[in-house]
Amino acid sequence: MPLKKPHNGLQNGDGSHEKDSRHFGNGSQQQNMDLNDHEGEQNLPSVLEVSNDTPVVNGIGSSLANGSLNLHSTVKRKLDGEKDYVFDKRLRYSVRQNESNCRFRDIVVRKEDGFTHILLSSQTSDNNALTPEIMKEVRRALCNASADDSKLLLLSAVGSVFCSGLDYSYLIGRLSNDRRKESTRIAEAIRDFVKAFIQFKKPIVVAINGPALGLGASILPLCDIVWASEKAWFQTPYATIRLTPAGCSSYTFPQILGVALANEMLFCGRKLTAQEACSRGLVSQVFWPTTFSQEVMLRVKEMASCSAVVLEESKCLMRSFLKSGLEDVNEKECQMLKQLWSSSKGLDSLFSYLQDKIYEV
Repeated sequence: MPLKKPHNGLQNGDGSHEKDSRHFGNGSQQQNMDLNDHEGEQNLPSVLEVSNDTPVVNGIGSSLANGSLNLHSTVKRKLDGEKDYVFDKRLRYSVRQNESNCRFRDIVVRKEDGFTHILLSSQTSDNNALTPEIMKEVRRALCNASADDSKLLLLSAVGSVFCSGLDYSYLIGRLSNDRRKESTRIAEAIRDFVKAFIQFKKPIVVAINGPALGLGASILPLCDIVWASEKAWFQTPYATIRLTPAGCSSYTFPQILGVALANEMLFCGRKLTAQEACSRGLVSQVFWPTTFSQEVMLRVKEMASCSAVVLEESKCLMRSFLKSGLEDVNEKECQMLKQLWSSSKGLDSLFSYLQDKIYEV
């Protein structure tokens, strides 16, 4: 099957110096503290913003919005990307050059005063999409944070998209080569990734700067506090792209959102705005995009001033009775994905759907 990954104009680090000033300046050059700022480093305007007009593209270049996937032409994607995409290769460099922990390729881990900050910063996939290798890095960072002296964990993202879920171009490429072996490997990677969030003992705070799709949205109920920018939105179009739910969303979404809305999200790919997600309990608070970074850091630092024992024991009281149930759900969901990808019928359905989208140009 002649599958190829078209260029969508949203490659990491894509941007010229002329666009830098346009994307990263707000006209008044106000000194805003960003989630990625370092002490003593020149302040960078917030990169946790996303244009509502910019299509969010998954690994195969298909736009995910309102439960449907629409493939834009290569030229249009390139123009849209050059016009609206907010990303600066200097930002990634400025984050990494001052980071003592450079053992990760697709995430950045920073030790702050009282907390650990993990940023999704993928160089190997579009829009912070997840591959087994990226999920392994996040698991390793969670393991390190659970054993250090930090009191809590902050999870955010570099770029205009928080996380676009599984990297479907990666999925197709691997499953095309060795269906049975790769289906087991990828399903186990998802299982271990989700399990790491379930078992993490310290509070997890998530800052959602932009769209969170698929697995990137499904893991949010496994975290403790979710703060979102007004420009963020949430979507889990599993059935639309011929997949079954993951990230324990088959259990947590009905519990939090109610059965009716959860069914719409998981079966129909309904899109939730930040305000809708907040009113339904998926998000704790929504902040204005221009002050989002400052609001998040202010609250995280306030939490980090609390007793480490109190924070950990409080989470244990609230979460311990859910842990075994979530682990069972996670096992069943990943087993279902493995069976789906191992079967020729399920795989053919996924391939034919994605192939149709690739050639809808």
